[in-house]
Amino acid sequence: MSLQSVKEHLKKFNREQDILEYEQISATVEQAANALQVTPAKIAKTLSFKDKEGNAILVVTAGDAKIDNKKFRSQFDIKAKMLSAQEVVEQTGHVIGGVCPFGLANDIKVYLDISMKRFNTVFPACGSINSAIEVTCDELQQYSRAVEWVDVSKEWNTELIEGKMNTNIID
Repeated sequence: MSLQSVKEHLKKFNREQDILEYEQISATVEQAANALQVTPAKIAKTLSFKDKEGNAILVVTAGDAKIDNKKFRSQFDIKAKMLSAQEVVEQTGHVIGGVCPFGLANDIKVYLDISMKRFNTVFPACGSINSAIEVTCDELQQYSRAVEWVDVSKEWNTELIEGKMNTNIID
């Protein structure tokens, strides 16, 4: 059902036919990178957290990025607390390994981390553990209805850059 909700969502943008599905599992960054034959950094991983009111928020980062707790607290004024696997399914409608900012079960605020802006395209999952779609950062912002670009990550490889990095983090 989750993959179907993503297909319905991406149909609004005439992109449902561009979803890539494969035999092998792509639930982790490494598995997805292997399935797509791209560097792991180009996998757009969607992380689920609780906001001040206990509601879900999603933060999409590059595959090689880790959440920086200090930056997260500065941005959201809360400690980074991830949802449990059950809460993720309840809130997003997607299982761990297929979580993406498309076709969500609830109205969830989505934030995009600047770690992805060094790439021309990235590959978020599409609601299942064996699917993805290649999108530009602008398309990811549009399709996810992201609130804004944020800087809440660390340890990503700044030497991996395609084209010019856009340093304007608030679009």
